[in-house]
Amino acid sequence: MTGLDRRTLLAGAGAATVAVPLAAMGAAAPARAEVREASVRTGADVLAADGWKGLAGRKVGVFTNPTGVLQNGRSIVDEMHDSGNVDVVAVFGPEHGFRGSAQAGESEGDTEDPRTGIMVYDAYGATATSLAAMYRTSGVEVVVFDIQDVGARFYTYIWSMYTAMLAAAREGLAFTVLDRPNPIGGTARGPMMTPEYTSGVGAEEIIQAHGMTVGELARLFNADYLPRDGGTVQDLTVVEMEGWRRDMLWADTGLLWVMPSPNVPTPDTALLYIGTCLFEGTNLSEGRGTTRPFELIGAPYVDYRWAEWLTGRNLPGVLFREAYFNPLISKNAGVVNGGVQVHITDPEALDAIRVAVEMLVGLKQLYPEFRWRQDSWDTARPFWIDKLTGSPRLRTQIDAGASAATVVAAWRRETADFTARRRRHLIYR
Repeated sequence: MTGLDRRTLLAGAGAATVAVPLAAMGAAAPARAEVREASVRTGADVLAADGWKGLAGRKVGVFTNPTGVLQNGRSIVDEMHDSGNVDVVAVFGPEHGFRGSAQAGESEGDTEDPRTGIMVYDAYGATATSLAAMYRTSGVEVVVFDIQDVGARFYTYIWSMYTAMLAAAREGLAFTVLDRPNPIGGTARGPMMTPEYTSGVGAEEIIQAHGMTVGELARLFNADYLPRDGGTVQDLTVVEMEGWRRDMLWADTGLLWVMPSPNVPTPDTALLYIGTCLFEGTNLSEGRGTTRPFELIGAPYVDYRWAEWLTGRNLPGVLFREAYFNPLISKNAGVVNGGVQVHITDPEALDAIRVAVEMLVGLKQLYPEFRWRQDSWDTARPFWIDKLTGSPRLRTQIDAGASAATVVAAWRRETADFTARRRRHLIYR
C-alpha cells in the first residue's frame, strides 16, 4: 500500500472530518450490520455486557492481540477505551504483536497505539523479570489476558500467559483471564513434555493437545507450576464463557474466526496444526508461504508415492491429495515442492497427531533424503522435533522403523494421567 503505513491507517480511523456522508451524494446510508447470534459468548462479551464493571477503579494492562475481539468485531482495547469505564494504562503485545502485523518469530516493538494513545509494550520473548518491569513502569494494578489459543502446547500464547502470570504474582497484581473456546475441542491427546526439553514452545509438563481453555490452563498453572517458579497469583479471576461445551469444535460456536497468527487462517488449519506443526522439525515445508499453511506439506524430493502410501492407510477424517507448491517464504521457498494437501473430511473423526505420525513414518520409509531439522544454536538439544514433542522418543522410534501405532501407543499412559490431573481445574463439562 504505497504511501500508507499501518500507523497512518489506524490513525485515519478517527479522521471523521474527511468523510463525505452518503446522503450528501444522493445515496441512502447503509443500515448498520447486525451482530449475528452465536451459541457461545466469550468472557470478553460477558464482561463487556456488564459495562466492564469487574475492572472499574483499577489501572488495567491488557495482554492481547487481534483475536481479543467482541462479537461485534471490535478490539477489546478499543471498546474499553471508548467506553470510558476502564482505565487502560498499557497493552502488552505477544508474538505477531498487538495489532498482528508481525510474522512468526517477530513482534511489533514498543510503540504508542495511534488509535487510542495507549502505550504498547513488546512482550514477545519477555521474561517474568522484564515483564514485571513493564508492569511497574506502566503502573498496572490488574493484568487482563484475552487471546485466542489454538489448543497446542507449542503455540506460544499460553506460555506468554504463564510468564505474564508469574510476573503478576511477583508484583502482587491481580490477573483476569477473559476465557475463549479451545477451537479443537476439549479432548486431551498426545505426548507429554519432559523437564529436559522445556522451551518457549513448551515451558511446563502438559501434553501436546491439552484440551483446555486458557482460563482452565490459568487455573492449572497457578496451582501446579507457578509455585515452583516462586509465585502464585493471589487474585486470579476467570471470566467464564456462556454456552461452551468440551465436545464443541469452532464451527459449533458461531463465533467470528480471527486469525490467531498469519499462518492459522482458518479453523481447519487449527484442527490440523496440532499435528502437522511437527513438520517444522523436518526438512519439509509445512506450507508457510502458501495460502494453505499446515495443510500443504512437501519437499523438492517428494513425489506421488507419498500421497499413494498415505491414502492406503485409510485414516479416518482426512483425505490426502497429491499436490505441488512453491512457497514464497520460509523453508524450500522459491522451488517446487512435491507432497500432499491434507483435506479434512470429518472433523469429529480427525486425530491430527496420529495423522502427522503416519505422515512421518511414510516419509522415513520412502525417501532417504528425509531429515530432522537441527538447530546450531542448541548443541545439547539440536533437534527441533524433540522440543515440539517433548522428548527424543518420537524421533528415535521413527528412525528405528517403528510403526505409527507403536509411536502413538507410547504416550497413552501419559495422556490418561494428564486427563486425570487436569480434571480439578476444568470449568466446562
